[in-house]
Amino acid sequence: MDDQAEYSDVLIIGAGISGLGAAYRIHQRNPHLSYTILERRERIGGTWDLFRYPGIRSDSDIFTLSLPFEPWTRPENVADGGDIRDYLTDAARHHGMDGHIRFDTRVTRAEWDSTTDTWTLRTVASDGSTRLYRGRFVFFGTGYYDYDRPYRPEIAGVEDFAGEVVHPQFWPESLDHSGKRVVVIGSGATAISLVPALAKTAAHVTMLQRSPTYMMSMARVDPMVAAIRKMLPLKLAHSVVRARNAAFSVLSYAMFRKAPRFGRWLVRNRTIAALPEGYDVDLHFNPRYDPWDQRMCLVLDHDLFDHIGDGRVDLVTDRVDHVDATGIVLESGKRIDADLIVTATGLQLQALGGVDIVVDGTEITPTDRFVYKEHLLEDVPNMAWCIGYTNASWTLRADMTARAVAKLLAYMDSRGYTHAYPHLGGVAMPEKPTFDLKAGYIQRAPHALPKSGVRRPWNVRHNYVLDLLDHRFDRIEESMVFGRAPAQAAQKPESEQAQPA
Repeated sequence: MDDQAEYSDVLIIGAGISGLGAAYRIHQRNPHLSYTILERRERIGGTWDLFRYPGIRSDSDIFTLSLPFEPWTRPENVADGGDIRDYLTDAARHHGMDGHIRFDTRVTRAEWDSTTDTWTLRTVASDGSTRLYRGRFVFFGTGYYDYDRPYRPEIAGVEDFAGEVVHPQFWPESLDHSGKRVVVIGSGATAISLVPALAKTAAHVTMLQRSPTYMMSMARVDPMVAAIRKMLPLKLAHSVVRARNAAFSVLSYAMFRKAPRFGRWLVRNRTIAALPEGYDVDLHFNPRYDPWDQRMCLVLDHDLFDHIGDGRVDLVTDRVDHVDATGIVLESGKRIDADLIVTATGLQLQALGGVDIVVDGTEITPTDRFVYKEHLLEDVPNMAWCIGYTNASWTLRADMTARAVAKLLAYMDSRGYTHAYPHLGGVAMPEKPTFDLKAGYIQRAPHALPKSGVRRPWNVRHNYVLDLLDHRFDRIEESMVFGRAPAQAAQKPESEQAQPA
């Protein structure tokens, strides 16, 4: 134990949606517990502060993405990144969470000590100074990708390009793309939102994709949502729209998975209707996979389709052979001249923000551990990790995770426990992928995340309805070990242990 460490009952890593949601739920149920939020950046927002490329916006509706306890007041159903960051900042201020945040505080190492049942977090600031924080429980609201290293595939000759090459994860604030010929490599969610924004002022934009992606258009302002909000009080309207949008998301996903041929037909026909007559939809918009084998991309107000129609955007389906001084040469032999190349090539997966985890002097590898009820790690005490859905809004599960952790802390306090962890023991548990998508960032690193089993409570599902039921009727003792630190255990020798399932 280090007397110089700042102490809080709960240490939350990350001041984005996950971290703020956890802070609110934990304090709501356990107002006597102190908490501190450790944020490596200078501002609130997490993902919505990191990504600042043109057109950055949510790729799901804002009512399921926003915090359920803080109504979204703007008219949009799909929100811009800057507005989301402002919303989170206002929410933190409104609920008093901003005073608990330590900015410019990057956690590098988390060390658990069973003699005291406390975590010590080692942190570093941007100027190299270090500081310690100590607490009973640690909540990782760090997401699941690497903030420092995006995916950058090897592209032959890219060093010969006379223009600028940028990755959206590190968009230069001074970059001026107006009047330039821009090539965006990629066709995922980033490219789909970036291309229309660039097209507004660029001379021309080409979106270069290796293979097609499923895209569906959504209105920025939904008339039905606007009507509900006009009829009902703000907080009630927020809850009703959130439930309505969540239900639509669940039902549409189920439809696409149960009837993939119909889903293909539906997407294809809506795409044909949105594009100029005679456009080669089957070359550029006919993926090899079924809907939701990869996450479906959201086009906003037909913007991408409209720019293709007016000639400001070209969609090219081909592979890069090499880059030369003035553009990109394709495997087909064709070339695309460019002044600016944007590599919207994706993300790298990373567990627990890349923090080193040490339990009683032994460094553990999180990817070797099974995930319990989607938020605890096998045999790691007093630690939770928040991961969202692949087929629905992140916050739908993030809020369930925050509630579950708040409930666990209340249960421990009511019984005098100072530690808790899930235990699989000698039970045989087959493994399956934690994420059930065939997206490139998952296929590139299939073992970058903690493991999912095939049976509850070790099965990481992406099913909002079943998760709601599980959380509603949760048996908190299931496969859990509870106990007290040696000093307290000596006073209360009746320390209990639930039997592993």
